[in-house]
Amino acid sequence: MATHARPGPLPIPSPAARPVPELDPALVQDWQAGGGELIDLFAQAHARLGGVAAFRLGPRPTVLVTAPDAVQHVLALRPDLYVKRSHRARLLLGDGVLSATGEAWQRQRRLLQAQFTGRGMRRYEQRISEAARTTAARWAQYARSGQVLDVGEEMRRFALDTIWRSLTGHPLDPGTEAELAAVPAVVAALPTLPADGVTARGAVAFELARIDALSSRAVDAARSAGAGPHGPGLLQVLLDAAVTSPEYTDRLIRDELVTLLVAGHETTAGTLTWLYLLLDRHPQLRERALGAGAEGSPERSRAVQALVHETLRLYPSAWILPRHAAEDDVLAGYAIEAGTDVLVCPYLTHRDPGVWADPGRFDPDRFLTPGRRPTRPGGYAPFGLGPRACLGLQFALRESTVLLEHLLPAHVPHFRSIPAGAAYGLTVRPDGPTPATLGEAP
Repeated sequence: MATHARPGPLPIPSPAARPVPELDPALVQDWQAGGGELIDLFAQAHARLGGVAAFRLGPRPTVLVTAPDAVQHVLALRPDLYVKRSHRARLLLGDGVLSATGEAWQRQRRLLQAQFTGRGMRRYEQRISEAARTTAARWAQYARSGQVLDVGEEMRRFALDTIWRSLTGHPLDPGTEAELAAVPAVVAALPTLPADGVTARGAVAFELARIDALSSRAVDAARSAGAGPHGPGLLQVLLDAAVTSPEYTDRLIRDELVTLLVAGHETTAGTLTWLYLLLDRHPQLRERALGAGAEGSPERSRAVQALVHETLRLYPSAWILPRHAAEDDVLAGYAIEAGTDVLVCPYLTHRDPGVWADPGRFDPDRFLTPGRRPTRPGGYAPFGLGPRACLGLQFALRESTVLLEHLLPAHVPHFRSIPAGAAYGLTVRPDGPTPATLGEAP
């Protein structure tokens, strides 16, 4: 007698990918007519359509990604499919690691990666501490004299000093500091420059020439004089690479130097400025952080780091991460066609009440109390995720913590005026000056 195998369960067909929901064109037109910021359009698309949404500013839709799982998919799981294209800051950064792509980016990333992790970071500890002590001494003088300072400019000055010491082995001198003012000038101009590359370059030609001249002098000094007082810096790593890797031309070394200058100070300066503005509204959180432990204790360091992390949640260094779909894909159940521009926006992910409880509240305890942070990957990405996440994450956290451990116990800024909002450019920063006098800490 013949026997028949019992049939197994029928396979469950995977649902067909759906089109990405698209924002009503009339709402986009209203936004354009009102001259709103891009973040306003993003927020509207996110609020109305959810964590994967589209809007159309040209013939093809742009897809906005804010859902944590989708963020993880784009940045960490499929970075080979969602690739970077020409960076808007390329006229400043050239072919540095931030704007490089493909095999060139992989080579450049490998060279620099070891400098910002583990043993590599330890060689910069003394330089970070020296820069923090220099800033602390300057603040003590401001406090004695009653002089008005700009907190944002002070944070920029500290971050520039730190990265310059790390690059060259030398502290930031007044002449170099004056020349480096060209860097934030170009960064601030980037969002408003014309789309045409030649015209855009012409608009900032004077500043770019100053940056090129400063870079050339720094390279020449490193070649002729060698290490600075704290030993060789990152610039020497690049010069050593040129000995065996012909792709490290003088131009690429310049591009990497400028990239490290921009990435090494813009983000840190912005984070620290936001933190002081937040503490001005929540002074009890400063007291709580300092009361977590004795000076130099791990408990106090963790509490200060929590202040930094919570600031980065509200004002992430990488507030938007542009990508380009190189192939067709299915993202969170939605069809993504090859050629689609995809914008990952950690700024909105971090402020989503479905991801973070009471997201508008400045609450550093989220990063100290187990269970307070979202467990879904992609829910917290202030420096990006995956292989293209910011190289300097640990460096930025370390320099911020060291500076705050020097300044928080000694001084409280009393702001004379507060910026009205934020400016969304290469980074998200306060949209105005931050003048203050320094009072003694209670």
